[in-house]
Amino acid sequence: MEAGSPLHIEVVFCPGPGAAQQAVLQLPAGSCVADALRECAFAAPMAAAVIDGALSVGRWGRLCGIDQPLRDGDRVELYRPLRVDPKDARRQRQRPTLKQQRQQRLSGNLRR
Repeated sequence: MEAGSPLHIEVVFCPGPGAAQQAVLQLPAGSCVADALRECAFAAPMAAAVIDGALSVGRWGRLCGIDQPLRDGDRVELYRPLRVDPKDARRQRQRPTLKQQRQQRLSGNLRR
């Protein structure tokens, strides 16, 4: 890449399950994550939340600071806080209810 040529950056945010907002930006060389957030229409209002620590930001799935310099082709991601620990959520989904266990015992599908 030539010095001074523009950077092509993608900014992504998922406000909830199954929903995603995405923007492709062209920024000047030497731009950082904060510049991408300011230029992105949906992310600009969230920049203050990133600075306050309410939202996290990363590049290609790895947390980074807002002063992180960008390279051509980078993907900036905004992360919302987790409501439930993923391990606990999986345990809850996999744990059969007592009623299901009784039904399985009665039908002979579950051993003690």
